[in-house]
Amino acid sequence: MVDRFGTSVRVREQPYVEPAEVPCDVCTGTQLKAVKSCLECFMSFCQTHLEPHQRVRVLKKHRLVEPMDRLEDRMCMKHDRLLELFCQTEQVCVCQFCTETDHKSHPVVPLKEEYEVKMAQLGKIEAEVQQMIQERQKNIQEIKDTVKRSKADADREIADGVQVLSALKRCIEKWQDDLNQMVKERLKSTEKQAEDLIKELEQEIEDLTNRSSEVKQLSQTKDHLHFLQAFRVPSRDWTTVEVRPPSYAGTLRRSLDQLEETLNMEMKKLRDAELKRVQQYEVDVTLDPDTAQPRLILSEDGKQVHDGDEEKELPDNPKRFTKYLFVLTRQSFSSGRFYFEVQVKDKTAWYVGVARESIDRNCEIIETPETGYWTLCYDEGGLVFKDNPAVSLPLRAELQKVGVFVDYDEGLVSFYDVEARVHLYSASGCTFSEPLYPFLCPCLHEGGTNSAPLIISPVNQTD
Repeated sequence: MVDRFGTSVRVREQPYVEPAEVPCDVCTGTQLKAVKSCLECFMSFCQTHLEPHQRVRVLKKHRLVEPMDRLEDRMCMKHDRLLELFCQTEQVCVCQFCTETDHKSHPVVPLKEEYEVKMAQLGKIEAEVQQMIQERQKNIQEIKDTVKRSKADADREIADGVQVLSALKRCIEKWQDDLNQMVKERLKSTEKQAEDLIKELEQEIEDLTNRSSEVKQLSQTKDHLHFLQAFRVPSRDWTTVEVRPPSYAGTLRRSLDQLEETLNMEMKKLRDAELKRVQQYEVDVTLDPDTAQPRLILSEDGKQVHDGDEEKELPDNPKRFTKYLFVLTRQSFSSGRFYFEVQVKDKTAWYVGVARESIDRNCEIIETPETGYWTLCYDEGGLVFKDNPAVSLPLRAELQKVGVFVDYDEGLVSFYDVEARVHLYSASGCTFSEPLYPFLCPCLHEGGTNSAPLIISPVNQTD
């Protein structure tokens, strides 16, 4: 009775387990707080149920530790020993036997020591995690903004297309109605003329039929006066009368000429709209003197370049071109869209375009997309896009200003005649994997005939 009463008192005196504490694995009903965990039994015990480990000789040899939950997760799966060390090489928890086998040559420390190191880093890691969260939130917003802009671009493109094509449709329908009306009116006029002639002929037939009877009667008369007064011969010569079918030659051609004229007007409006759309991606770029070939002369503001007709002594620079009169801008672009304009007025030869960062700047090469150049070139041979083979382009009049538009993500490089509002050429399906630089080449001085500079000009959308 005394033993049972003592046990009951001890149980009542022990604290019940709280949510964050380790419960006794033996208690039934209301669980008490564990005071020790056994690494041999893989169980946790309250003070009462720990008593056998303090009394029984075999159980006394068991290793008791501070209360731990999920003891099975704290044991090495390979050696069935407590994970009490940390391998700094492989950043995993290990047991003592692991340090003598698989992790023998690896530096290991007690879990507590590594815990304290990691806890000291936790504040920094938390700040880094928060920064990563903010960066990803920013990425999400940028993606949403891109989708929003893409939708706006798509809606505008559809609206422009509907407007232009609807106008053309209305024009075609009008010209079709006008053509049908004109043909019908000509046919109606011809039919009216034929109808009038038929009526006149039928009247003459009737008159001639009547006249035939009169002729028979006259043939019987002997009265000279009456005969001569009654004798009448039909005066109209019907051999020269005819109905000519209307000619429709040239009618359809003239309508198509009018359609072509209207189509050209609509195309001009479309070109204007296209150029204005790409001009909104204007970037402010300046030429980089560290890349300029030694013959080149750059303006102080970095907006103009021309051939100085002799090479200057300049310090070596791995960014500098040495073979050709090339120069890049300071600014490069690795995503998105950008647009710039270059004045080429009064020049007899020039190159304008973009180039990738890794281009060879010291060797003689052919400037093509394969070698890292997307370039429009003008010289005595005409206007060409530098490719292999080169693409010859029509030139209606002397170029004054060239617009260059790049959509990095879409792999598109387009060139425009800014003054004429005409699209010159587009290289599509390009693959860009490194920064792109706007690229200029004013070509040789040629004794003054090509001395005018290339000028990076601000966009004027009212042109």
